[in-house]
Amino acid sequence: MRRVVITGAGVISPVGNTVESFWERIVSGKHGIAPITGIDNQTAIKVAAQVRDFDPTQWIDKKEAKRMDRYCQFALAAAMDALKDCGSDLKDLDPYRVGVIVGSGIGGMETFEASYGNYLQKGPKRVSVFFIPMMISNMAAGNISIKTGFKGVNYAPVTACATSSHAVGEAFHNIKNGYLDACITGGAEAAITPLALAGFANMGALTEAEDPDRASIPFDAERSGFVMAEGSTILVLEELEHAKARGAHIYAEIVGYGATGDAYHITSPSPTGDAAARGMQLSFEEAGLTAEDVDYINAHGTSTPLNERYETIAIKKALGEDKAARTPVSSTKSVTGHLLGAAGATEALVCALALENGIIPPTAGYKVADPECDLDCVPNEARKSDIRVALSNSLGFGGHNATLCLKKYEG
Repeated sequence: MRRVVITGAGVISPVGNTVESFWERIVSGKHGIAPITGIDNQTAIKVAAQVRDFDPTQWIDKKEAKRMDRYCQFALAAAMDALKDCGSDLKDLDPYRVGVIVGSGIGGMETFEASYGNYLQKGPKRVSVFFIPMMISNMAAGNISIKTGFKGVNYAPVTACATSSHAVGEAFHNIKNGYLDACITGGAEAAITPLALAGFANMGALTEAEDPDRASIPFDAERSGFVMAEGSTILVLEELEHAKARGAHIYAEIVGYGATGDAYHITSPSPTGDAAARGMQLSFEEAGLTAEDVDYINAHGTSTPLNERYETIAIKKALGEDKAARTPVSSTKSVTGHLLGAAGATEALVCALALENGIIPPTAGYKVADPECDLDCVPNEARKSDIRVALSNSLGFGGHNATLCLKKYEG
């Protein structure tokens, strides 16, 4: 069983399009939520966390970019930055030993809506020949593979908000178990569109708050729904000995991965928290650790009334009541909003940076305590701490649970 480390990262997000700018905002707690612009929004939803100042032609040929949905542009840009960050094109490896596992919870929603509008107005002959390859959610993985020439395992998990945690977890297992030597992995999402907003709004998932500072407020008693976000985080995972041999910078080590299913409801997490708790336990047990070793949890923490209530129950079951009370648990969706299928990889990167820098990021915007969420949610201010083990939780519609266990790299 081989050791797996993170050696590269690329991020396109509402709070920065570089790892450095992203981390600065995460630590400062300065969110990227603002009034929705650029779309014909007729819903009661007023705010979102949109990516600003993104020009795909900085990474992708203009002709290529026009044939990609926005979510795919995000993914390819983040992947190019992640490879640059890792300091190698990995061409010394057999291309069949380098994989690409990148998912999207929704895929090309912008393309879907625009193409259907075109179909209604102009007829079927005017639907673009690029409609299908731009819309399908596996095309981020496909395009990254085409761009890089990596020919190993290549697919796209689709598990709603757990998508990119599953992607990273599967990449980790492929390297650990000897099927790959490296993998480009993560997720991408660009679903802030009129139809997607209407769908999420009508099911009561999104907040109708108009004040951006009181919109994404995980663990707060006044939380009222999540804030839609967009972007992509892509990580380079690598077998440790290969990374060491080339002198790579190592952010953190991935040491465990737990995946379970609630078997309960299409949208609500299970009130018992049993399956989510078991996912957490599986992740640290795979690493040969116990609950006492866990120093920090990046919660799924969506700012919905049910999520934090049930995730609190799950954390207490996973760690035990006493240990849960002593463990910092923050939600950085308070800063980024909810990136849906890209959230898990984004929060795995947060955990890696927290371990490397010895800083626990805050839950921003926290004001009103909720007695049902009585964990240490690191309110409003980052905390210096020499943490060594962190968990990153993702819980997706359909009852999909994924937890990644990361460890500070210490040689």
